Amino acid sequence: QITFGSIFLGNVPFHEEVHRCAGQIHGYKGCVRDFQINYKELFIIEEALGGRNVENCNVPMCDYHPCRNGGTCTSDAENWFCECPKLYSGKLCQFATCDGNPCGNGATCFPKSRQDAVCLCPYGRSGILCNDAINISQPSFSGTDVFGYTSFLAYSTIPNITFYYEFRLKFQLANHHSALQDNLIFFTGQKGQGLNGDDFLELGLRNGRVVYSYNLGSGAATIISKPLDLTLNIHVIHLGRHLRKGWLKVDDQKTKTVTSPGRLVGLNVFSQFYLGGYREYTPELLPKGSGFKNGFQGCIFDIQVRTSMNQEFKSPGTPEGHPNSGRSVGQCKDSPCSLIKCRNGGKCIERGSSVYCDCLTGWKGAFCTETVSVCEPEHDPPHLCKQGSTCVPLPNGYTCHCPLGRTGTYCEQG
Repeated sequence: QITFGSIFLGNVPFHEEVHRCAGQIHGYKGCVRDFQINYKELFIIEEALGGRNVENCNVPMCDYHPCRNGGTCTSDAENWFCECPKLYSGKLCQFATCDGNPCGNGATCFPKSRQDAVCLCPYGRSGILCNDAINISQPSFSGTDVFGYTSFLAYSTIPNITFYYEFRLKFQLANHHSALQDNLIFFTGQKGQGLNGDDFLELGLRNGRVVYSYNLGSGAATIISKPLDLTLNIHVIHLGRHLRKGWLKVDDQKTKTVTSPGRLVGLNVFSQFYLGGYREYTPELLPKGSGFKNGFQGCIFDIQVRTSMNQEFKSPGTPEGHPNSGRSVGQCKDSPCSLIKCRNGGKCIERGSSVYCDCLTGWKGAFCTETVSVCEPEHDPPHLCKQGSTCVPLPNGYTCHCPLGRTGTYCEQG
């Protein structure tokens, strides 16, 4: 262990032993903009224990463009501050909640506020920090969450799908409302390059009907089923395509067929096979014509595929039935919230395997057990310390520590 008595900035007080060991010492000449050790920022003037021959930098601080992450710099003759965008903090807007990522096992960290993060769990993991292993035999998808991400599974590219394929699957809706939205069931495809069109294959729900669509590069072919019988607990789908001709059968409805436009007969897709949602943050990155904006809400069972009439049906993936990756996918009928108890009126929110506590005003933390300080941006009402000053909580209320050149209860006076 090494223990430091003090940290000196710019120069050190004259000491005979230091002078003898280090030779002549010259102090730094110039302006110091910020002082940070690891994730802790030190306020050069306000937190200094002492000093000598230090004066304000005569170059307007904002000329240096010190604010990071889109922060806006404001300065006058003596003071400056950064007005930070949402989810960033620090004097220079240099800190984001996920900088010190608390999530485990490769989870996606998303800042819920300047203090709290939500962990979106990868396939096979669950819990507040995604530390719990779960076994998934019937995946449960949660659609698009409030952060804009969909839950999904990604399997390796299905081989030999060019001229013939058949899919079989079953699904159970999370609720009837989820059948009335734009919800994706599965997708594979990519944007076209040059003269080639968009090749894709997709299945989804729209306005209570099953929508099956494919594009071989010369225009999309689409089949729309009759409205689903929402009294059924589980729905069964069988679909396929041979060259340009496709077909779709839903539950006990009659089989519907379609023929794709143009002369192209082969489906050329190279992407992974996505089940329940997208890896991409926004559907705009997908080929034109694949118009499902939300992920699936519910459970998908027994999905199988074959690429020849003489083959047996198999589960997608390499090895069979194993996805390459996934996000926020749970086990059907299991509830991660059954293992989580949010405190102080907080509500447990589950998104597949991902789970977090939505806290009432005034509370924060993973389980809503920490109070929001009167000086924190989330406090209601907010503190009145003017920009550039430091809010310091007291047992009853708070006080404002003013920077050089400011005074008043809230540092509002020059």
